[in-house]
Amino acid sequence: MGEHIIKLPDVGEGVAEAELVEWHVKIGDVVREDTVLAAVMTDKATVEIPSPVDGEILWLGAEIGDTVAIGSPIVRLKVAGEGNVKDAPQEAEGRATPNPERQRSTP
Repeated sequence: MGEHIIKLPDVGEGVAEAELVEWHVKIGDVVREDTVLAAVMTDKATVEIPSPVDGEILWLGAEIGDTVAIGSPIVRLKVAGEGNVKDAPQEAEGRATPNPERQRSTP
């Protein structure tokens, strides 16, 4: 078994970051290739992020409302085979920027 990190893809139009607006999965879910994992929103569009591989969700790298930079890890999967992670668990540490409005609304 290996691990596969999915990074926020370039959603086009020169966008450097996107806001996570919805998770379609949770930790422990088993997904198939092309399963929609999340939806992100830019100032131009809302884009769904599909899984490129089959696997089990081990880690989610942002919370709803967080701003995520293009290329940042957003999901870590346990997969059959080697995966794309080579002894670098720190690579999956989140790089999302919390949404200050969401933070203010929590008690």
